[in-house]
Amino acid sequence: MRILIVTSQFPIAGEPNRGRPIHQTVRELSTRAEVRVLSPVARYPRWATPRSYLYRASDPDFAVPGCDVRYVDYPALPAVSRPFNGWLCARTLHAPLREFAPDVVLSYWLYPDAFGAMHAARRARLPLVVGSRGSDLRVRDAISRRLTRPVLRAAQRILVVSEDLGRVAVRDYDADPAKIRAIPNGCDATIFHPQPQGDARAALGLDSGVPLIAYVGRLVPEKGLRELLDAVTALATRLTGLQLALIGEGPMRAELEARIAAMPGVRVHLPGAQGPREVARWMAASDLVTLPSYSEGHPNVLVEALACGRPVVATPVGGIPEVVDADCGLLVAVRDPAALAEGLAAALGRVWNETTLSRRFSRGWDAVAADTLRACEEAVTASKR
Repeated sequence: MRILIVTSQFPIAGEPNRGRPIHQTVRELSTRAEVRVLSPVARYPRWATPRSYLYRASDPDFAVPGCDVRYVDYPALPAVSRPFNGWLCARTLHAPLREFAPDVVLSYWLYPDAFGAMHAARRARLPLVVGSRGSDLRVRDAISRRLTRPVLRAAQRILVVSEDLGRVAVRDYDADPAKIRAIPNGCDATIFHPQPQGDARAALGLDSGVPLIAYVGRLVPEKGLRELLDAVTALATRLTGLQLALIGEGPMRAELEARIAAMPGVRVHLPGAQGPREVARWMAASDLVTLPSYSEGHPNVLVEALACGRPVVATPVGGIPEVVDADCGLLVAVRDPAALAEGLAAALGRVWNETTLSRRFSRGWDAVAADTLRACEEAVTASKR
């Protein structure tokens, strides 16, 4: 089977860890089918780059190990071109789609990527499979919500990373439940596994014998980072030597640096975006991993933290309750620094079995790829009826 994958959520020059779960899926899928990735990237003029995320221009020569990927770009303006981005994206896809001649089009990220893929697939009379990661279904702006609806109607199969997202698709977009396939993320056990905390701290130059809380993800407000700083500040009055690591990049970094400079009693590390092995080392060095998000799909960072034998403290949003229960972590109220501080304190004060935690998830990316291929085969069969 020949599968054309359309997604902007893929490694790109300057951001090699972008879209890591999709990259992992594609790499495994490429061992089972002939796969090509088309990664459409919005091209903004220098005087009008987006402020809501760290914009990276595409580099057509950038290579992703284990993947056949082609980068294409389309012109855009922040906010102004949003209603048209799906159409602009579609225009860049027609020629490379004809060149590859796939059996099915699979697009991750519903708007504008899958909207453009929908029109390209329709023009080529090909079946369409779409995949949602979370925030592309829980969109806040009315334009993107309205343009997402026809994508879900047109798709032969809809892939979601949690059962919760499947319910959102049905409830908010009238998606056909029969088309939905929940395919949870996998975890690379060759990277994310228990390792001695002391060794990990020594490798990172961290103090031993002091509590360390780790956060891994984008530095954006909706991840609950303001609440996290408030909670850690309060917790520092009770825990001497408390440290916090914020691993990732994002538009909130300058704000965080300013707040951290004024925080008493807490040492905060900001190592920036890290590769998988470095993330695993930070997790191993920590006492727990936290994710106080306002919204989530199926956060792979929590699966990876558990695989490293670390308990988690998170909020009960989206697919997080499908990952976290009382045996592996604590769930605390959203946007509540006091509740978060109590949850962190309780988790730090509890004895956790590292081996038991690491066995919570044994699903590899090969299983994710097999489920994805099955959904593509179903879509091809359904399109012939």
